[in-house]
Amino acid sequence: MYNTIMGFIATPMGMMLNLLYGFIQNYGVTLIVFTIIIKVLLYPLYAKQIHSSARMTDLQPKIKAVQNKYSNDKEMLNAKLSELYKEEKYNPLSGCLPMLIQMPIIFGLFVLLRNPMQFIDNPDMMLAVHESFFWIMDLSQPDSWILPLGAGITTYISFSQTQSQVQVDPNNPMSSMTSIMKYFFPVMIVWMGRSFPAGLALYWFVGTAVQILFNMRLNKIRKQLREAK
Repeated sequence: MYNTIMGFIATPMGMMLNLLYGFIQNYGVTLIVFTIIIKVLLYPLYAKQIHSSARMTDLQPKIKAVQNKYSNDKEMLNAKLSELYKEEKYNPLSGCLPMLIQMPIIFGLFVLLRNPMQFIDNPDMMLAVHESFFWIMDLSQPDSWILPLGAGITTYISFSQTQSQVQVDPNNPMSSMTSIMKYFFPVMIVWMGRSFPAGLALYWFVGTAVQILFNMRLNKIRKQLREAK
């Protein structure tokens, strides 16, 4: 079931990657252009997710007040929170939907770039995935340090940008978990990047670098909205 779903997503992306390579004739550059196109196409989902996160942050004081007032009555607490969300015209699930849409796409890209020839029916690509790119002798083989470290650093910066816009509650266990993930996830990316094909590490590095630019733009918009209020 998993392979069928991932194949359904990875196949059209493989066609797109193959089409780009036909014009560019360099697999490394093709991966960079491919990554930028995918990130730009996903930008509306990122913007929606950031907007939802900003709304939740703005509502936190009111939510906290309701939670304190009805802490001993769970049924009333849920009813009052529902009333609050209705009054504020906020759907608490709105922040999850963009992520749910993004995750299959991300997994599909992972499957495609880990084994591109499984989804691309072009003999030329069989040689292309083994092309060199700068210091990397073969993009189908792991890069020991440079790309994994770059991917880890950009992941840390992107995570920090997102976390800086979220109101931290020291009494919330999830806040502590988020702080831990800020350091654990980039380390995990470095560790995984050292075993994955360099092409996949290149995609993650470029994609996260683009995400940093998105975050700068979206955080600026959020700041302007807060100042306007």
